[in-house]
Amino acid sequence: VFVADEAGLINRVAGVFARRGSNIESLAVGLTKDKALFTIVVTGTEQTVANLVQQLSKLVKVRYVEDISHANRVERELVLAKLRVPAGAARTELLQLANIFRARVVDVSDRTLCFALSGDAGKIAAFQKILSKFGIFELLRTGRVALKRGESLLEPSGTESNPHLLASHAHNPAPLAHGHKETDVYEVDEKDLAGVWEVDNILDPMYSEESARKGYVAHTLNIEVTDVPGVLNLVSMVFSRRGYNIQSLAVGNSEREGMSRICMVVPGNGQGIQALINQLNKLVYVRNVTDLTELPFVNRELLLVKVKCSSSQRGELRDLVSIFRGNIVDMGGSTAIVEVVGKEEKLKAFTDLLEPFGVLEVARTGRVAMERDSGVNVEFLERHTINRVY
Repeated sequence: VFVADEAGLINRVAGVFARRGSNIESLAVGLTKDKALFTIVVTGTEQTVANLVQQLSKLVKVRYVEDISHANRVERELVLAKLRVPAGAARTELLQLANIFRARVVDVSDRTLCFALSGDAGKIAAFQKILSKFGIFELLRTGRVALKRGESLLEPSGTESNPHLLASHAHNPAPLAHGHKETDVYEVDEKDLAGVWEVDNILDPMYSEESARKGYVAHTLNIEVTDVPGVLNLVSMVFSRRGYNIQSLAVGNSEREGMSRICMVVPGNGQGIQALINQLNKLVYVRNVTDLTELPFVNRELLLVKVKCSSSQRGELRDLVSIFRGNIVDMGGSTAIVEVVGKEEKLKAFTDLLEPFGVLEVARTGRVAMERDSGVNVEFLERHTINRVY
C-alpha cells in the first residue's frame, strides 16, 4: 500500500482491518515526511483479501494497493533477539549456531548476547526455534518487506527516467482542469492538482533529514500488546487523537505466544511523551510500555532496494554492497535487489551511493530497538559526558 501523505494514515489503514475483524500477521511501514509504503501480511480467502484491497484503495491519498501474494518476489524481515547466556560452553555453542545462520552480534554483556538476523520467514522461524533451547529473554521482529524479482515493479508508473522498465501509470490519474472537454461535474482549481499524483514512487531511505532540527527529541517506544484484531488501531489512535506524528513503526511477534511488540519512534518532549505512555497503559490489551530514549539501546532497520545494473556494473555493485555488509538477493538481466541492515544514517549513505546506478524501488521496515545490557552506546555517551580529572 503506497500512500502519498503520512499524517494519520497508520490509524486509517489499521482501521480498515480492525472494522472487518482481520488480524494483521505482519506489518512493515517505511515512513517518510510525505509518503509511506505499507507491506501487510493478512490471512483470508481470495474474496476477503480482494475486499480489503478495494477498501484500502478508497482511502484518501492512497497511490496504489497491490496484492502480490502470487507474484515472484523477494521477502525479508529483521529480528533482534536477546538471550541470557553466561560465558562458557553454552555461549560458544550459541555463537557457532549464529554463525551458521549468518546472524550478527550487536551487543555483548557478562550475562547476555543480542543478535540481529535478516532473512525470509522460514529462516527466521528456524533461527527462533534453535534459540528456544537457550531461552529467549527478549525478541523483536519487523514485518516482512517484499519486492518483485527481475524487472517487474510493484506498480507501473509513468516516470520518464525509467522508460524501459516502467509502464504507463494507470492508477489514480490526475484530475482534469476546469474547462477541459472531459471535465467532471466537480470543478478543480490548479492548486488542487498537486498531491498524490505528483509524489515520486520511490520511498526515501529515512523519515526526513530535518526531523532532528525541530526542537523535539525522537522517542523510541516499545509497546507489548496482546495479539488480537484491532490492537494496532487502538494504539495508533492514541497518537493520532493528540496530533503526534509517528516517524517509524514496526510490528511483530514477541518471545511469548499470543503477544506482539510494537516499536514506535515519535518526536516530542518529555512531558508530552509521558502523557502518551500514561494513556497507552490504560488500554486493555497493552501490557507494558518502555521508553528507551534515555537508555543505551541498540536499533536496526532493514532496507531492500532495486537498482538498474548492467552486466558491466555488477562487479562495482558487488564491491559497494560488500563495504556496507549487505547482500545481493536477486539479479536480473538489467536489475539487482540489494538487502542492507543498519541505522537510518547508514541506509541513507548507501542509497546515496546507489544513485548513479539508478534506484528503481525502495522498501524498508521500521526501527526495532532493545536496551543494551552492556550499558553503552554512542548516543548514550554523547548525552552523558563524563568529566575526568587527570
